[in-house]
Amino acid sequence: MAVRKQYLLRIDPDLWGEVEKWAADELRSVNAQVEYILRDAVRRRHGGRAAGEGGAASGGAGTGARGGRGAGAAAAEEDEDR
Repeated sequence: MAVRKQYLLRIDPDLWGEVEKWAADELRSVNAQVEYILRDAVRRRHGGRAAGEGGAASGGAGTGARGGRGAGAAAAEEDEDR
């Protein structure tokens, strides 16, 4: 398994609460949700796939949507909100 960087995050309690709710809605752990948010932001910044994003071969396994939701489900919901 790929080594993962550990990072201490100081965050406003209200923002943390929102991330916890969002993670629960998406059936993810808070850690997985934070990683999802960061990957999505990097992907949007670069206009495509984020560096290191992908399947098991690139060490990206387990970072996508959880609980049987396809990766497109969250994106489709975001598009509906716009």
